[in-house]
Amino acid sequence: MNESEFPRDGRPVDMYLDLLRVRMDSEDYQLLLKVVAPALRALEEQRPESLDFALDPEDTQQLPQEIRDEAALVIATAVTGRLDNQLVEIDVDGTGPVRVVTDAGTAPDPTRLAEIAGCIRQRHQDTEELRGIAAASDMSTDF
Repeated sequence: MNESEFPRDGRPVDMYLDLLRVRMDSEDYQLLLKVVAPALRALEEQRPESLDFALDPEDTQQLPQEIRDEAALVIATAVTGRLDNQLVEIDVDGTGPVRVVTDAGTAPDPTRLAEIAGCIRQRHQDTEELRGIAAASDMSTDF
């Protein structure tokens, strides 16, 4: 479906949720809504300055991977307004496999995925360095 087929008053995330409601088991769909509701409310209140969202591990740890994947795609649809987002797993040296949502053009591009892995690797290194500084300064390392 392309943007010209959207109803004028419809939001892509609402359309995506409607599709999931039809496709998913009712209990799974309710779990999905419970996970994405806080992010969707936050996005309605204020658009993100950064497109870097992560699901809360405490809220999603016990959920099946399929529901976590769909939750990531719902949030990506709300942020980007696009229905062609794809979830891909990339291997990042130092952290292992990481699941990320990207657009349909980037998902099959190994060069672009390697760039994304490099950014994730650098961010992980920066975070570890900051944790070390915080620990040496007797500050909290929980960030």
